[in-house]
Amino acid sequence: MHHRDLSEEYKADDDLEMTMVCHRPEGLDQLEAQTNFSKRELQVLYRGFKNECPSGVVNEDTFKQIYSQFFPHGDASTYAHYLFNAFDTGHTGSIKFEDFVTALSILLRGSVTEKLQWTFNLYDINRDGYINKEEMTDIVRAIYDMMGKYTYPVLKTDAPKQHVDAFFQKMDKNKDGVVTLDEFLLSCQEDENIMRSLQLFENVI
Repeated sequence: MHHRDLSEEYKADDDLEMTMVCHRPEGLDQLEAQTNFSKRELQVLYRGFKNECPSGVVNEDTFKQIYSQFFPHGDASTYAHYLFNAFDTGHTGSIKFEDFVTALSILLRGSVTEKLQWTFNLYDINRDGYINKEEMTDIVRAIYDMMGKYTYPVLKTDAPKQHVDAFFQKMDKNKDGVVTLDEFLLSCQEDENIMRSLQLFENVI
């Protein structure tokens, strides 16, 4: 009984804290200038964002919960983790409305190059400016996990690895074991298949 009181008290504290850290976005005018959305669209997006995230920021757990609803047949948590890090450009551990809208603007309305740069950033897990084979395998495996057995019933466990080996061979132009942003952009733009595969991943976002 006493334990419950304590947790109730803790919860009240928690709620209070939530209200205090409530984050207000920068002016919509500024966001309109920085993104490919109109002010009207930004208002609609903000309403949706606030609806899901009343505190104005999304932490990784919330992000995973929201994301897993879209992929009921698979386990989206690993991919959501990588995605969260790509959205969280300031490495603050939370996504603000600005972060969310900036990424969305690129993914929905950015140029091909902008989209590919964003995707490169997603794959460059340790943020060293290169994609190595392990990083690419981790992301591709996370995508397979998320899509679940229903989408890819015929795939064997080593399918992500084969997928990545083929990709990597095409992308790593100078065969130094890592893919730079330039190599990535070049490969994607010259090879329809790579572009299509990435398009598939983009639908996932």
